[in-house]
Amino acid sequence: MNIKAYKMDGLGNDFVIIDQREKIINFSKEQIVKICDRNFIGCDQLILINKSKESDANLEFFNSDGSVSGACGNGTRCAAYLLYKECNKKEITFSTSSSVLRSKILKNNLVETDIGGPKIKWNEIPLSKNKNTKNLGIKILDENNNEHIGGTAVNVGNPHVVFFVENIENFNIKKIGPLIENNKLFPEKCNVTIAELKNKNLIAVKVWERGAGLTRACGTAACATAVAGNINGYIKEKIDIEFELGILSIFIDEKNNIHMKGPVSEIKEIDIKL
Repeated sequence: MNIKAYKMDGLGNDFVIIDQREKIINFSKEQIVKICDRNFIGCDQLILINKSKESDANLEFFNSDGSVSGACGNGTRCAAYLLYKECNKKEITFSTSSSVLRSKILKNNLVETDIGGPKIKWNEIPLSKNKNTKNLGIKILDENNNEHIGGTAVNVGNPHVVFFVENIENFNIKKIGPLIENNKLFPEKCNVTIAELKNKNLIAVKVWERGAGLTRACGTAACATAVAGNINGYIKEKIDIEFELGILSIFIDEKNNIHMKGPVSEIKEIDIKL
């Protein structure tokens, strides 16, 4: 089976995008895992573009382990740029399993996406039991085995936990990430972010994505970090989130909707043989 697809990334967070508006392919979990395998094609997530009566298109997101993801900020921005190149429409609306996402195409490959408002109640994250989502009281250890207790839970289309620390370089996200992701407190697992407040305008982060592992960038993690920073009184409504390869700018508007702005790559057409 030969499949036409596209490869794109947002700050190194990379995707294979398949347009199914003309022909639907029912991918098995094994096929999704194979496409995402970096020994084959390779990506953090697979995105399927489907027809929609309510929006320009519907998006489905799949993690590299084959599991479904309810949202993907960078992936949405990449898909919006792809449709803009197709129809020259600078405002693109997508429906997803979790919400409706609205994107604007700006200059110099910048795309801004409104992902809607966050959810912060314990049963909306969801958690397995009623806890204070501002501070879950979860213990993590730095490289010197010093304890740090905290964790702010936010759902921005998928569940996130954000830990604010003094220096992110002292924490091994590859070790901490899977422990928190699979904690019994999170029945749907969770994304994990270690965040360092550099100044009132900048937060540096490292991210472990559920079902994907360590990623160079994560749009929803940037949004969750901004919300968590606001909840804890570290920031106001605007903040830049720094990843390995660049910055995502986050703005929380008066309706509490989260806007994410950053660059996307050019589009590369690829052929997949399954």
